Amino acid sequence: PKVDLATGDIIGMEALLRWQSPELGEIGPERFIPVTEDNGMILPLGAWVIEEACCQAKAWLDEGLFAGNVAVNISGIQIRRGDLPELVRRILHKTGLSAGTLELEVTEGFIMEEPERAIKILNELRDLGLTLAIDDFGTGYSSLSYLKSLPIHHLKIDKSFIRDIPGDKNDMAITQAIIAMATSLDIELVAEGVETETQRQFLIDEGCRYGQGYLFNKPLRAAEMQQLLQAQDRQQQAG
Repeated sequence: PKVDLATGDIIGMEALLRWQSPELGEIGPERFIPVTEDNGMILPLGAWVIEEACCQAKAWLDEGLFAGNVAVNISGIQIRRGDLPELVRRILHKTGLSAGTLELEVTEGFIMEEPERAIKILNELRDLGLTLAIDDFGTGYSSLSYLKSLPIHHLKIDKSFIRDIPGDKNDMAITQAIIAMATSLDIELVAEGVETETQRQFLIDEGCRYGQGYLFNKPLRAAEMQQLLQAQDRQQQAG
């Protein structure tokens, strides 16, 4: 879940991928995604993830449980080798999901590898009405001249900077700088990896509105997320 840091209300979510191997158990994306990128399976896998996320979001919208957006991580390979805007257009048409409900996240590192191509593709995606975010911001050595040209809505502050707040003064300073920069550029921020009340309050005080992390919820299966959304809906109706 992605939440409002001040209230704890769910305002969106990020779709996560895990490989349930009969032989090896649960395998995280840091292990299997590089393999799929090397062998080309990232293209059909990535398309499947987008469609599944859109189908689930549409189902929750139809039940009146969900009013935010669902974010899906995009591999640089999908941008480099696939016709991503056309793929997304087809999936949105097939599922009936409004484009504004889908958010695509691309890593800062890939954008800086091929900034001109990335800007072109991201502009095409934004023209569809999607929300766009840079994931793991602060780890990819961004050029600020490119950053101001990117058609993005959100920056996601990498969890490596949040993890050691308040113990690491350098991480606090970097986070403050990212928040100040994004505020000046009128870009919304999401802090990843929020695990303590101290971190939450620090981010609020510095001007970051949204966050994700174990302080609020662990990653949830769809059925668990639905229960959470239903509980929030009941609470809002009662209030």
